[in-house]
Amino acid sequence: MDVRVAHCLLLWAVHFFPAAPRVAPRVLSKESKTGNLQDGCINLIPCEVSGAICIQPCSPSFHGEMSFVCKDRKWQMFIDACANLDVQSLFQRISEHEPLPSSGGHVSVAGGHLPFVGGGKPVHGKPGDEAKHFGADDHGNSNCQADFSCIIPDILSSPAIPGNIADIVELLKNISLMLSENVNRGKMQSYSRIANHILNSSIISSWAFVRDRNASSTLLDSVNLFAGKLLLRNGSESIQEHFISTKGYSIYKNTSGKSFDFSMELNKTSNISGRVAIPEEELLKLPRTSKAISIAFPTLGAIIETSRLDPVFVNGMVLSVSLPEELQHILLTFEKVNKLENVKAQCVGWHSAERRWDSKACKMKSDNISSVVCMCKHHRRTFKSFSILMSPTMLRNMVLDYVTCVGLGLSIFSLVLCLTIETVVWHHVTKTEITYMRHFCLVNIATSLLIADILFIVAAIVHNTALNYRLCVAATFFLHFFYLALFFWMFTLGLLILYGLLLVFFKITRSVFIATAFSIGYGCPLLISILTVAITEPKNGYLRSGACWLNWYETKALLAFVVPALGIIVVNLAVVVVVVVKMGRPSIGDGCKSQDLSNMIRISKNVALLTPLLGLTWGFGLAIIIDSHSLAFHVTFALLNAFQVNPASLGIVPSQTLTLGKGSRLKRGWQHVLCLKSRLSLHLIYLTQ
Repeated sequence: MDVRVAHCLLLWAVHFFPAAPRVAPRVLSKESKTGNLQDGCINLIPCEVSGAICIQPCSPSFHGEMSFVCKDRKWQMFIDACANLDVQSLFQRISEHEPLPSSGGHVSVAGGHLPFVGGGKPVHGKPGDEAKHFGADDHGNSNCQADFSCIIPDILSSPAIPGNIADIVELLKNISLMLSENVNRGKMQSYSRIANHILNSSIISSWAFVRDRNASSTLLDSVNLFAGKLLLRNGSESIQEHFISTKGYSIYKNTSGKSFDFSMELNKTSNISGRVAIPEEELLKLPRTSKAISIAFPTLGAIIETSRLDPVFVNGMVLSVSLPEELQHILLTFEKVNKLENVKAQCVGWHSAERRWDSKACKMKSDNISSVVCMCKHHRRTFKSFSILMSPTMLRNMVLDYVTCVGLGLSIFSLVLCLTIETVVWHHVTKTEITYMRHFCLVNIATSLLIADILFIVAAIVHNTALNYRLCVAATFFLHFFYLALFFWMFTLGLLILYGLLLVFFKITRSVFIATAFSIGYGCPLLISILTVAITEPKNGYLRSGACWLNWYETKALLAFVVPALGIIVVNLAVVVVVVVKMGRPSIGDGCKSQDLSNMIRISKNVALLTPLLGLTWGFGLAIIIDSHSLAFHVTFALLNAFQVNPASLGIVPSQTLTLGKGSRLKRGWQHVLCLKSRLSLHLIYLTQ
């Protein structure tokens, strides 16, 4: 077998857990520059299995590789890591004794790795260009270290393809980390020209195929760090490029309000403006003369959208600030890109630690058809960059929030009461094997749901206070485990009902039942939870952006909950159908009319009993999937799952036995037990963040 065919086949499984999520892949035509590589995949292996991946080496003038994914029976681009820049060599030319960190010929690129061409020789440019640009003597190296200008021709003449974009982001990151002392105007100009090359509006779509999804966030953090150390000449500085602009002023206590005004090119046909203002009352907090730096990015918001797949749309330029710690509030004015009358805005700050937009950083002061004014909270470690988003599609409604809070409180209170009463009456209601098994399942359902409710609150607290990433991972893991345990114990209860109905003459011992129930109720959820975190977390794909819950947009980790839950709902629905069919059988000696009435009553009672007990109301979540924008569906789903009750939740019902068919020995004892078990829709997890 051809080696490359084997290579493609070995990598086929990667599509189940992709390391680098992307927007919908684009089809490469034969006329495109990568068409020959696509044809190589076509010749190597037919595109028959959706999601299969084929990796091809780059053309001879580039290093790296390209990945294609099989979709709709066509090989489509997935990742483009082809590059012709040697950033290790470029970095060494501008640094005195600082080699670029590498390992085995690779350099870290914000979580990924890209190979280098060996030998430390420049890949791009003609022989002799090196001496032409910066010379070979110590004096030339000194000039290069002073302003970084010697590497500009190589970078600007390189194509802005995804592989080169990733390399340039890594180069800027290392410059910011290791060469940010004495940042003069010359260094900032060169740095801005390099960043401008990959911020061009014409190459935004190329960012979708960069290997690392956090590359745009890394670029933003790197520019903020480097620009924040800019030295001001004569109290001010202004460095302007097409797609990045940096301004700085000296500020002091008695200064009137200071502002930075930007008007920049968004694309070839339109411009966009923004303004950063420091209120006078904030300047009064300054103990000494300080400096304020602001950076404007007209295209970075669109780049972040392209590379992250988050369901948000940036509707203005990104404005970053570097201010003294004493200044905590700034006033920002954004011109809207989309000026439609029905498009509302949301002021947000970029959370650099969690790499997401956070609405808690800003408050809206005014919003009109063309611009938005925001009051934002500046924090040197978390919030330094701000923008506006188009109104999110996620529904946020006071009714839903109220249902969440009230339902969660009632759930915890009622579950504690339920378990307390079960403890008191346990010996009286578990005298037979079947009643013991049934109450054993009910206790574990209540316990799993109670712990899940508590973890729900913990996850919200961890997310809202941004305590730390590991704690959020831990909260998500246990939340995932106990919600799965809830469903698997409901599944166990469903199997127990089938056992009582169908296996009339087959007896199961208590020890065998307990072992089997624990294996299903806790063993399966534990296995699924461990596999989910083990597969997705090493690639930073376990958590959803903006919440302590399973990721969806990048790795589809949420399927590890949705698929088992929906599967159990389907099985339990079948159990209810079996119960209804069994109850519909006529009993000997009953008249037709009395039998019909009796059957109707029994069916109604048992359906009302089993629907919440087996979690069938969760199936209504399919309506939300079909129409996620319907407020009625969200409220209905929330109410159905927030106020589910057990059979005896409305009062005291005398113990009774129902015959569900000839020879059936299933008894249903309705006990004097109040067990209100609120099951909050997991969809509300997102609504409360």
